[in-house]
Amino acid sequence: MTVNITPLHDRVLVRRLEEKETAKGGIIIPDTAKEKPQEGEVMAIGAGKIEKGRRIPLDVKVGDRILFGKFTGSEIEIDDQEYLILREEEILVKVSGMAKAASGKK
Repeated sequence: MTVNITPLHDRVLVRRLEEKETAKGGIIIPDTAKEKPQEGEVMAIGAGKIEKGRRIPLDVKVGDRILFGKFTGSEIEIDDQEYLILREEEILVKVSGMAKAASGKK
């Protein structure tokens, strides 16, 4: 699905990634007891912040997986899909390919 939204300046549109629904013991956790995930995929980015008359490009790009703070950003809903709009400075970590592979091996 293509999102037709362009965030302004240093803002980023993020789709939260769903966490696993079971605990280590195999117990299924209901939706009402789960916290919202702090990991997401970048869906759209702004052109960058302007400092001293020059535009500074963002460090993330569309498709990157990121981690962000628990209480950051603004939640919006587009076509029954929930998104989060963050400033680039609210992004804590960009998850690389090696980190994705390492987290899957347990």
